[in-house]
Amino acid sequence: MIDGPALMMVASGAIHAVVNAVLKSGDDKLARRALIDLSGGLLVLPAVLFFPMPHGAWSWLAGSLVVHAVYFLALVRAFEVSDMSASFPVMRGTAPVFAAMGGVFILGDAITLPIALGMGLVVSGIMLSAIGRHLTPAALGYSLLTGLAVACYTVLDAGGVRNAPSPASYIAWAFLILGAGIGAGFGAWRGREFLIYARANWKSCTLAGALGVVSYGLALLAYSIGDLPRLAPLRESSILFALVIAVFFLGERADRLKLFGGALIFVGVATLLLAR
Repeated sequence: MIDGPALMMVASGAIHAVVNAVLKSGDDKLARRALIDLSGGLLVLPAVLFFPMPHGAWSWLAGSLVVHAVYFLALVRAFEVSDMSASFPVMRGTAPVFAAMGGVFILGDAITLPIALGMGLVVSGIMLSAIGRHLTPAALGYSLLTGLAVACYTVLDAGGVRNAPSPASYIAWAFLILGAGIGAGFGAWRGREFLIYARANWKSCTLAGALGVVSYGLALLAYSIGDLPRLAPLRESSILFALVIAVFFLGERADRLKLFGGALIFVGVATLLLAR
């Protein structure tokens, strides 16, 4: 029977793909990413009044803040220089391998043969989907950097949510500090330009910010009660949803490699859902 943490991760992946599609659809992607994160941080602001501060997890949260800033910049640059269907598979395909290694060697999580098999299928399918997608050296570099950043903040946040007084405490404070901090910092840097952009795009970015809170909040809750090597690849089911969005809503083309890669991801996700 499929357990709760696994279902949380699949739901998180689906919502995550929608958030990235909203980001890709904008013109000024750096401002759009900052506004999405800022909106998410402001939305959770009332919640911090009801949860204790994440004592015992501050070092994890500080490390996550630094890595999220790197992720923020690399993700935006990757989307600026390539199609979503090309860069997204690379950045998400590299992340679960490094995250699983971090889970085993840093957090002490377990990994079994079925989990390793499922992860291998997911990663293979994701990378296969990127073949022939016209990635320039710059796009490949930014995509790989994004994937490495995803793996690092995944391990850091998994450690943080397990060491905080409660999962809700870490989730609320993480979104407030990470989202509002990075978003506000970028807004201050861009000044009036960011205010003009926010005034014109606040509705779609606020919706994406709310979805981002739900998506990563589900992932963090799952990490607090499940092992990272199994759960991290499950979030990469987002690539299945991203391919559908890219083809049917963003007008990007699908080919046999994409379809075969999607099939491998599906089998890998099914394996992980049933693995123990």
